[in-house]
Amino acid sequence: MKNNLRTVLWIIVGLIIVGLIAYPKIRDYRIKKGSKMLTGAKQAAVVKIKVINPELLLDIIKSSGTILPDEEVDLSFETAGKISNIYFKEGSYVKKGELLAKLIDDDLQAQLDKLLIQEKLAKEKENRQKILLAKEAVSQESYDQVKSDLQGIESEIKLLRAKIVKTEIHAPFDGKIGLRFVSEGAFVNSSSQVAKLVKNKPLKIEFSIPEKYSGIVKEGTNLTFRVEDIDKLYNAKVYAIEPKVDPQTRTIAVRAMYENKNEELQAGRFVSIELVIREKINALQIPTEAVIPEMGGEKVFIVKMGKAKSTSIKTGLRTENNIEIIEGVQPGDSVIISGIMQLRHDMPVVVKE
Repeated sequence: MKNNLRTVLWIIVGLIIVGLIAYPKIRDYRIKKGSKMLTGAKQAAVVKIKVINPELLLDIIKSSGTILPDEEVDLSFETAGKISNIYFKEGSYVKKGELLAKLIDDDLQAQLDKLLIQEKLAKEKENRQKILLAKEAVSQESYDQVKSDLQGIESEIKLLRAKIVKTEIHAPFDGKIGLRFVSEGAFVNSSSQVAKLVKNKPLKIEFSIPEKYSGIVKEGTNLTFRVEDIDKLYNAKVYAIEPKVDPQTRTIAVRAMYENKNEELQAGRFVSIELVIREKINALQIPTEAVIPEMGGEKVFIVKMGKAKSTSIKTGLRTENNIEIIEGVQPGDSVIISGIMQLRHDMPVVVKE
């Protein structure tokens, strides 16, 4: 009995000793295993993806410009004198040819009346001489002299009427009169501005584009623009392009026409312009930052079975934000668009929603 008890005790003591010896090794093994698992978890990169599908790809030029009136002129007299009448009202619409202002021209009118009387007498004399010449009662030389006198008077009348016209301001086109800067009775000359006449229907949109688009943007190209503080998109059409590149800015000046039927926009305002120069239907496109340049080409990373797979691509049309992929990816592929610099082929990834 005593021998059996002693044997059991020895067995228990032996198990305790074995346990004390084995525990540190088991503990170290678990720590190492856990560390490896943790390290493996840390190696999985967190990325964002884009599932690519065929979409409409637009190549858009963004620019800024200024609204210009269709026509604009500073109204002034061609000669000096005192204003006798102003016929327009500030802010009113006028028609082409309408008399807007007049200088005092009493002296010119008196000279014109005198010449008209002389013209009448000269015509009567020329008619009598013509009858006498037909009867050979006067010489050809006498008739020619009378006719020359009549032509001289007629020339003086034309010159005087031209001077009278210079004492008047007529509207050169349909438009709206601005503010008036002179009053009746004021003395003015050719440098004195009377008012401004502006035609705001239609309007011109002036802007510039980089020289590389010189052969793409043409007459008839459509564009859209926005005006600050107005939540509306306007449409215009290019009608003229400067034939020369500005050597200072390396840009080309372009003008588009906007109808402005209701005259809701005014000249002088700043506009933001978008010009679609090319478009492609059913294009596979990704953000430009997802493309990695490499020797001899470009590549992207796509996600397959939880890992990043490097694949070479061929690109096509490039826009400000996107790039078209011609070869290397298929519709439905998940292209990695963030964290690509830390990626390696077959590296585990975790997709961030």
